Amino acid sequence: MNRALAIGGFSPSHGRRPQAAGSAPGLLHPVATDSLSGALLSWPEQPGELRRQFESRQALAAELQRLFPEAEGSLSPIRGGRHQAEQLLGRIQPARYAKGRNFLDGPVTRLSPYIRHGALSLAEVRDAVFARLRSRTDGEKLINELGWRDYWQRLWQQLGGGIWRDQEELKTGHHPGAYSSELPADIAEGRTGLACMDGFIAELHSTGWLHNHARMWLAAYLVHWRRIRWQAGAQWFLRHLLDGDPASNNLSWQWVASSFSHKPYFFNRSNLERYSNGSYCRRCPLSEQGCPFDTSYEQLEAELFKPMPSLRANAALSRPSRRR
Repeated sequence: MNRALAIGGFSPSHGRRPQAAGSAPGLLHPVATDSLSGALLSWPEQPGELRRQFESRQALAAELQRLFPEAEGSLSPIRGGRHQAEQLLGRIQPARYAKGRNFLDGPVTRLSPYIRHGALSLAEVRDAVFARLRSRTDGEKLINELGWRDYWQRLWQQLGGGIWRDQEELKTGHHPGAYSSELPADIAEGRTGLACMDGFIAELHSTGWLHNHARMWLAAYLVHWRRIRWQAGAQWFLRHLLDGDPASNNLSWQWVASSFSHKPYFFNRSNLERYSNGSYCRRCPLSEQGCPFDTSYEQLEAELFKPMPSLRANAALSRPSRRR
């Protein structure tokens, strides 16, 4: 456990029912405050609960260290609470988001931890987007992402624990048994030797957050290059992500793995360099020789996956023959 996660409660929701975009959770408008006392709760403190008020962030860190002496790291730099959520909500720029969201330094909202923990609802974010639109197209990308999050939650409500099982067969050509169920130590500890992957892992562990593109690259590396079952990666993310929940997390991993999509997601060095502005490749010891991503998509597809019959061919084979 990382102490950075303790304040955010980064774990599956343990029976919490997901909220839909149009719903109004009970903590939709908790009291905003600049102190560490948090929102005022309607029920009295109970023995054994974490104290609700701390005189400083350092005091909170010290209390968490006392309660979880085995935990590593420090508090996440991401500050929680309704007040911080409202500040970020006031800065969203839907048109800029649409143009630059895929870049690691792009204008993403960073609202996901606050949505995950109920400081903001999807409906509030949606309304804030609509209030800033000059044209309909300006907000399409951001509204689309909110829609996906709502869809994942509704699907989780329907599937329950089935969210941990493959929804479809893999489209990689490999049998599920070809994938390891254990997370390798070099990945868990961020010492793969690849500057990009180790950098993503370090950010995940120290902050509890990753840009969505970095999550996709890291997930694809685990599943397709290292042949790790997506469930192992999903569990690892849930232990560290401040915005982690089984709905968005697991179904996104399945999308990468191809057990909930029509093809596997993978990438090459050119894609990673473009959207990270080359910041990792410039300092990677494998940049000149040995980079596993430095080739064409066609070559990577041949290396990573086994040939599979096309969907159209499968459909044709399944149709009964017609006699004249």
